[in-house]
Amino acid sequence: MIKLGKFNTLSNYISLFRLLLSIPVYLLLDGMIESESNRTILIILLWIAYFSDIADGYFARKLNQISEWGKVIDPLADKVLVVMIIVKLYLMNEIPNYYFWIIVLRDVLIFTGGIFVSKKLGKVLPSDYVGKVTVATIALFIMVVIINIPHSHWLYQILLYGSIILSFASVINYGLRALKTIKTETK
Repeated sequence: MIKLGKFNTLSNYISLFRLLLSIPVYLLLDGMIESESNRTILIILLWIAYFSDIADGYFARKLNQISEWGKVIDPLADKVLVVMIIVKLYLMNEIPNYYFWIIVLRDVLIFTGGIFVSKKLGKVLPSDYVGKVTVATIALFIMVVIINIPHSHWLYQILLYGSIILSFASVINYGLRALKTIKTETK
């Protein structure tokens, strides 16, 4: 059983804020096609989400508030926000079908693996650099879609295929880290 400890930290509240931010982002996606102001508000909210992701990690380390709760809620907020956006963009036919499935399956695999590792070790395997870079690349691709850069544009193509490659790499990386941690900690 995981002992999550105390929740009451600045970094956890920032992560919770980002998790809740997924609701207005999801709702604004509906109006992004009809309204340029909705698109602008949406981009601002996404930048706020991005900076909150940086801030929660910074404050957790700076204030020595790294917690098991933080290791759960920070990546959960990232995954919920990304998946909600990807689902909405998929339903709006704004992203390719295969992209939707790759990103959703990536998150399902990592989430399921995280539950398994947590049950096995009694603690959460924290995200690492590969996971953070992958989420950042997916977020940049989402931004490119939202600001309506044409599919043929080089930036769209680089971020599309870069985030796909990184998605596969992050699943492999997470699996290898999980196996290594389980092997090391159960000896």
